[in-house]
Amino acid sequence: MPLPVVTGATLMCTQGLAPSVLNVLPVRKILVESKPVASIMDNKPFVNILPFGLCISLANPITAAQTTAALGVLTPGTCTPMLPAPWLPGSPTTLVGGEPALNNTCTCICAYGGVISINNPGATTELIG
Repeated sequence: MPLPVVTGATLMCTQGLAPSVLNVLPVRKILVESKPVASIMDNKPFVNILPFGLCISLANPITAAQTTAALGVLTPGTCTPMLPAPWLPGSPTTLVGGEPALNNTCTCICAYGGVISINNPGATTELIG
C-alpha cells in the first residue's frame, strides 16, 4: 500500500536539475506523524511546489531564450513550474479535506514537459489506500 505525502516531502522533476520540497499549508488540520497531509490539489507553483533549480526543457521560454543566445548550446534556465492539473491519480479511498489524498505513487505534469515525482513522501509509518 502507498504512503501518504506530508509537508517536507522531497520531489524531483525529469526536467529539473535539483530536488525540491513539497509545502503543505496546514489549513485542513489533518496530520500524519505530526505533519500536514497533502491532497492532489496541493500543486500550486511557489506555494506547494518550489522550483527545481534549473530547467533543461526547451519548452521553458527561459531555457529556450538562453539556448538561442548560446547559438544552440543547451543552456538550462530558471525553473518556473507551470502545473495546470492536479497530482494524479490520488488515493481512491482516502480523502483529505474532501479531496483524494496524495500518495507516493502520484505524479504531476509540468506544462514544460517535466514529470514531477515523489522521492520521499515524508511519512514512513502510516499507509493509505
